[in-house]
This record gives sequence, structure tokens and C-alpha cells, in this order.
Amino acid sequence: MSLRGGIGLPELPLEDGQEFRLGIMGGTFDPIHYGHLVTAEQARESLDLDAVLFMPAGTPAFKLDKPVTPAEDRYAMTVLATAANPAFLASRFEIDRPGVTYTADTLHALRDFYPPQVKLYFITGADAIIDIVTWHDAERIAELATFIAATRPGFDIDTARARIKESGLPFDVRYIQIPALAISSTNIRKRVARGMSVRYLTSESVLGYIRKRRLYADLGQEDFE
Repeated sequence: MSLRGGIGLPELPLEDGQEFRLGIMGGTFDPIHYGHLVTAEQARESLDLDAVLFMPAGTPAFKLDKPVTPAEDRYAMTVLATAANPAFLASRFEIDRPGVTYTADTLHALRDFYPPQVKLYFITGADAIIDIVTWHDAERIAELATFIAATRPGFDIDTARARIKESGLPFDVRYIQIPALAISSTNIRKRVARGMSVRYLTSESVLGYIRKRRLYADLGQEDFE
């Protein structure tokens, strides 16, 4: 699939009048891991998505006071991790865009770029859904996409639903349960920094990239506080 317009968004195999369901998987991806991939694949299957677009954040709004690996490294790892799945696409749209990365701006750009037959499904964690009503320009976010909230077994979905209802915002949220959500990027960075194994937490291609670039090896305890 070729890039179009020079803004890092891929063309989609659209047919006249046929709906195309596009999943959006945003995140810092520092590094991307199996939890991200399993979530995206189960969302694709559960909601009958035609593709999932992985979008590494450029300057994440929620991490302005924390160290973040350079965007080019995070994008490269995302490309490596998603390459084997033909339904997964990687985009550099957010890392090429200047300024702080806000979900509302990204979704608005996607809505402007793709024709109306492309339906947007934003994939995130159920924990984030509880706070989504406080996100920058939350009302616009609610109007631009359907949300897919990935939950762990035992997660209190009723709390998330109540928070959305109380907000009065028109969020359309679909909940899917993902058993294998215990993996975290923070834990992977900690393990690398401490010289511990991270095998089976992310793909071999990403592990090779981390080793080659010596990512996370020089992090100190203060980087995780």
C-alpha cells in the first residue's frame, strides 16, 4: 500500500460504496510488544475490522515530563513488529507532525483524509476509557470514532460505562476482553536496563532492534519514577 499526499497515511483498498472499517492503534510504543499486537488482532477479529493502523505518537501529551525514546526508533520497532500481519499498517503521521500529539487532532486529520465510507475505530485500554471524558477536545473525539476498549478479566466495566454516561458525551464504546494484557512497555524497559531477559514479551525483530541500538540499556531508576 503506497503513501499518499506526503503525510504518512496509507492508501486503503477501497471499493465504490463499500464500507471500510479501519482500526486506529495509537500509543508511545516504547517499545511495542505482544500486548499491543494481541489487542489489535482481537479487536480486528471481534469488530470485523478491515485493517489496523498503528500510529506511534510524536510528542505524547501525557508524557511531556518523562523521557521518551526518539520517534524514529519507536516507528522502526512498530514497522518490524507489524510486518508479518497483512492487516496491520504502520504510519509515521504523528511522528512527522510538529507539536504535541492529541488524539482529537489525529482523528480529525484521518476523517478529513479518508472518504466517508472509511469508518474509524479507535483501540485503547479500558483504563484509558475511564479518563477519556477529560481528554483534550473530548466532545470532538466522541463524534469522530467508535471506541474499542480492551479489558482484562475482572475489570469493572460498569465503572467505565458510568463515567461515560455521566459525561453526557456521545461516546460509542465497544468492550472486548483480552486475557494477555499484563505485558507493559515500562516493564520491558526496566528489564532491559537491569540486564534481564525480555524474550517472549515482544517480537524477535524488535528485540534485535533494541539490542542493535542499545535502547534502554542506560536508563536509571529515576527514569521510571
